[in-house]
Amino acid sequence: MLRLEKLSKTYKTGDQALTAIDLNIPEGQVMALIGPSGAGKSTLIRCINRLVEPTGGHVWLKNRDLTRLSAGGLRRERRRMGMIFQEYALIERLTVMENVLSGRLGYVGFWRSFLRRYPQDDVDSAFRLLDRVGLLEMADKRADELSGGQRQRVGICRALIQDPDLLLVDEPTASLDPKTSRQIMRLICELCAERQLAAIINIHDVALAQMFVQRVVGLRHGNIEFDGPPESLTPKVLTIIYGEEDWERTIQRIGADEAADE
Repeated sequence: MLRLEKLSKTYKTGDQALTAIDLNIPEGQVMALIGPSGAGKSTLIRCINRLVEPTGGHVWLKNRDLTRLSAGGLRRERRRMGMIFQEYALIERLTVMENVLSGRLGYVGFWRSFLRRYPQDDVDSAFRLLDRVGLLEMADKRADELSGGQRQRVGICRALIQDPDLLLVDEPTASLDPKTSRQIMRLICELCAERQLAAIINIHDVALAQMFVQRVVGLRHGNIEFDGPPESLTPKVLTIIYGEEDWERTIQRIGADEAADE
């Protein structure tokens, strides 16, 4: 469904953020992208939808080479890629409903979006999504009245109303408390399963990755150092990805957390 071929990114400073990344993600798979700060995780996600322009390689989304598209073609293809941001990227003065419907801007004309006159089907879809994530009663609240977890749920709805084939998720739990972090990760994975959506989740929390996703890819210095199931993240593997640390305790904590959830 998504295929990266020799994807590379070198910044003008000469820093090599990604080095010839090869990666295949099938339909419906939720993959966590882990690694230390500066490993290239956010760059990889942003190269896929070309918020950051790759300097080499190809990005194939269902047999369309995104790296070779014109500006107009890229706008159309971006509708198939929902983005969920770490800092929510909501318009604070707008309501929850208006923020969700902004995910349809790529489908409606300029004047309809400017006047906020969305088709009734879009409005109905927004209500269904808000109901699914437990925010139906907050549809008319302003975004700046919401908690962090509620804002992230609005961001999820905004991404899903695009009816995408792929979700790109950048640090969705970085600003959230542990309980809310679990709820958000669980919600993203459940929605992907319901819709057969592929997803790449850039996440720092190894325990959350192991608890919820089907596959983990570990980056270090712009290279893939690990690609496999969560249970294969041994202390040795974590040392390769992150460096020396007492990873036995991390693994033990993950096991205890999973047991507590059962």
